[in-house]
Amino acid sequence: MNTLEEAELCFPQFLNSSCRRNMQPHSVSVLIYVTLSTISLITVILNLLVIISISHFKQLHTPTNFLLLSLAVADFFVGLLILFQIILIDGCWFLGDLMCALYFLLDYVITSASVGTMVLISIDRYIAICDPLHYPTKVTQNRAKICASLCWICSIVFQCLVLKDNLDHPGRFNSCFGDCAVVVGYVAGIADVILSFIGPVTVIVVLYLRVFVVAVSQARAMRSQVATVRTANISAKKSELKAFKSVSVVIVVFLICLCPYYCVTLKGRDALLSTSSLAFVMCLFYFNSCLNPLIYALFYPWFRKSMKLIVTLQILKPGSCESSIL
Repeated sequence: MNTLEEAELCFPQFLNSSCRRNMQPHSVSVLIYVTLSTISLITVILNLLVIISISHFKQLHTPTNFLLLSLAVADFFVGLLILFQIILIDGCWFLGDLMCALYFLLDYVITSASVGTMVLISIDRYIAICDPLHYPTKVTQNRAKICASLCWICSIVFQCLVLKDNLDHPGRFNSCFGDCAVVVGYVAGIADVILSFIGPVTVIVVLYLRVFVVAVSQARAMRSQVATVRTANISAKKSELKAFKSVSVVIVVFLICLCPYYCVTLKGRDALLSTSSLAFVMCLFYFNSCLNPLIYALFYPWFRKSMKLIVTLQILKPGSCESSIL
């Protein structure tokens, strides 16, 4: 009897203070393990391809692509974070309190940086569609790099403040040995939800509603234009509208996957975030990072072409960065 009880504990040597394992059928555990491992591997590989593509090929050095690069970096780290969920299949945390605090910090930073990058992408598309004549001067490569960098820096600083108590005293909110939980105070939790979710999502929705109206009017105008209109102008508008559609899919899918995560954190006066209770919504957010590169492959011919060059190792040839991708 004691042997059975000890088998259900994360740390059998601490009989009275150890957390209990999530006892589930072996087949279920294997299925979860295989699924999360597959998602993690695909997420890391595909986003690494996006990072290499945009970083290597000079034709892809555009403001919009630099923002997509920032998003791909966040998605790449999400793929690595899934490994921690694999460790937690049985509900036991064996990596120590400090690693638990750092795990949640990385999760918070990535989420915040992803949302911030989505706001930047929305602003980029807003200017490109609503003010195309001034787009080349308003949105430059250097400005896109600076904005993306600031987004990450602000996310790191802000989330360190939100999780300050947990970082100062790792494990203080654990209910038992083998638990991994953090507590976000009421004020910090409200600030996090407003600055990392409600505010950015509101900006994204408002901008895209305005862009949608302009895009529809431009599409109608192009259909009504006669042959005397210069083809260059029409093709340029078509290119921007196509980019708008593809990026819109990325943002809509992102919001669908992110909203359940924050809806859970809104419950309760103090948001007690344990890895077991948030497993589903976190995995949904993680899965979004796997979907983004697939969306790029579906809508962006340059990604399919660059991926082929990377897989076949043609990027190792001298001057490959000058290859024609577009």
